[in-house]
Amino acid sequence: MANEIRVLIAEDDVNTHEEWRESITAWGYRGEIAEDGIRALDLIGTFNPHILVSDLKMPRKDGLELLREIRELGIQLPVIMISGRGEIPDAVDALKLGALDYLRKPVDPVHLRQMLKNIADHMTVREENSVLRRRLAEVGELGPLFGRSLAMRRVIATIERLAPSSASVVITGESGTGKELVARTIHELSPRRSGPYVPVNCAAIPETLMESELFGHERGSFTGADRRREGCFEVANGGTLLLDELVEMKFELQSKLLRVIEEGRVRRVGGTAEIPLDVRVLAASNQDIERAVREGTLRADLYYRLNVFTINLPPLRERAEDLPQLVQMFVQHYAAQNHRDVVGVDDDCMMALQSHPWPGNVRQLRNVIERALIVCDGRIIRKVDLPEAFRVGGNGASSFIKVPLGSSFEDVERELIARTIEFTGGNKTRVAELLGVSVKTLYNKLERFASDRPENLERPQAAVRKGK
Repeated sequence: MANEIRVLIAEDDVNTHEEWRESITAWGYRGEIAEDGIRALDLIGTFNPHILVSDLKMPRKDGLELLREIRELGIQLPVIMISGRGEIPDAVDALKLGALDYLRKPVDPVHLRQMLKNIADHMTVREENSVLRRRLAEVGELGPLFGRSLAMRRVIATIERLAPSSASVVITGESGTGKELVARTIHELSPRRSGPYVPVNCAAIPETLMESELFGHERGSFTGADRRREGCFEVANGGTLLLDELVEMKFELQSKLLRVIEEGRVRRVGGTAEIPLDVRVLAASNQDIERAVREGTLRADLYYRLNVFTINLPPLRERAEDLPQLVQMFVQHYAAQNHRDVVGVDDDCMMALQSHPWPGNVRQLRNVIERALIVCDGRIIRKVDLPEAFRVGGNGASSFIKVPLGSSFEDVERELIARTIEFTGGNKTRVAELLGVSVKTLYNKLERFASDRPENLERPQAAVRKGK
């Protein structure tokens, strides 16, 4: 398809734009040159390009003015912006105005070629996504995401709009609202869907291993490094990388992460060679990210680079009208998975579900339905099949624990953590808040308990694993 695609190059430097045109032509595209923004606007009308590659700084009309005018005219044209080293804030503004991505000078031909290929691939995907748009309009469904509520329809519409681009996205929301599911959906609706999708939980990886986990390492680079290992960025090359719980990453490592994202290259720990990357980076957090920036735990420049788009997922208590649809979806899923002839829930059961505050959000609902489907006798789930907290009309019995005299402090701590995880439906952030510890401390305690006596936390750990 490349030889059918016309690429307009807006660049005032003669040597630079001729070099770009030669490369683009060699890759099979048809190229045309505009020496400034005004000439570029003229050629958009006559040359009718499929893609615009534009420098930020040009005479008469710069790249930002050109992009702004294109959008005001309602022209749907994919734009790759080229920036100098001191123009990163302007490049970020260009992304917010609708540019698909930006490259820094001197432009890496391999990176530019991959960007053009991604856009060309997207032109094929666009028609397929029109089917999803119709499905969204009819029933409020986008892939595995459901919701007729206004809040979820806005989320789904945003995902459908931004998924085909290469722009970074920050996904926020309480634990259990489906941030990882949103990230996976963005990947599957993008031209990168045939590439790898790599989720990384920054809170679950020890700080001493995080750099190696992300960037890889060479053999002998540190004690225990007995072989070369590719990092998550390399594994995700050509696809999408999700940095979950980004705020938990130590501050010193954030600058290295920013450099890799900005330059599109990674160097393994202990290595000297730089490896070119083509990775779309998504970030997620259940914390207030802007507050983390203000308090200095998250670098502002990293946040601004990642926050081209923001998706804020509503908690389940704010989308109660979606609950019947979600319940039915989970019933059908787990009935098929467990080979059970269960078709739904009765009215009393639905009332009990709708009156629950759902501190663990959709994750907790999913776990409750899975349990109820397994224990129910007939084809319909009843209120008696729900956990005790639902049968007594509140959190009642689940709000207390009994501590036998003679119990060790460690046993009491273990039981308190286990019951709190059950109480919150696996919401680790809420567990940490109730117990007055950090999320990292909670993870460390769970790992220690699991290695000592894994049977004591078998059920809560299952809830944690299902949440990721």
